[in-house]
Amino acid sequence: MARVLKVDSDHPEKEIIEEAVKLIKEEKLIVFPTETVYGLGADALNKEAVKRIFEIKGRPLDKPLSILIGKKEDLRQYVQKIPKSAQVLIERFWPGPLTLIFKASSLIPDIMMGENSTIGIRMPDCRIALEIVKASGVLLACPSANLSGSPAPTKAEEVIKDLGERIDLLLDGGETRIGVESTVLDLTASSPTILREGALKKEEIEEVVGKVL
Repeated sequence: MARVLKVDSDHPEKEIIEEAVKLIKEEKLIVFPTETVYGLGADALNKEAVKRIFEIKGRPLDKPLSILIGKKEDLRQYVQKIPKSAQVLIERFWPGPLTLIFKASSLIPDIMMGENSTIGIRMPDCRIALEIVKASGVLLACPSANLSGSPAPTKAEEVIKDLGERIDLLLDGGETRIGVESTVLDLTASSPTILREGALKKEEIEEVVGKVL
């Protein structure tokens, strides 16, 4: 069974963040809350760690994983281009529950890419998640912490039920604030296209960039 550590969602304990980062650097898998749902995190640039995520979740390899970023300025090195629409959306909704799809740069391993060499990235609006990403110094692959096909967990107890014996560490920060997965918006198509409507609604996005599909 995974080790469970309670963590203060408003003021995460430094030693707990350091423990989580240590495990990430050891190619371990950790689970922690974001503002949307609990995420299953590993170094996105480490192929073996990422492969373990797919195996643990029972997720098909052709269904790419989302990525968490700690600072907006880090985005540029991981994507080929940042469209003007993306810049506007990032200023308005990051940190927050919006995952944006970009063409990946050469730094991203193939296992992390979707169709046409794309990746989905967001900056979470959660102190615990942000501090882990920043302290690790890497991108974090971070899909929801559940078995493929199961509901995305909003409480640590739900993570334990699904993945308790498969992960190395669970940070229990209480129930997630939003409780719905992020909205996924593809910016590589001819028009911005919502692939999954989640916490951020279509109308909110259209107020910023105009009509989306």
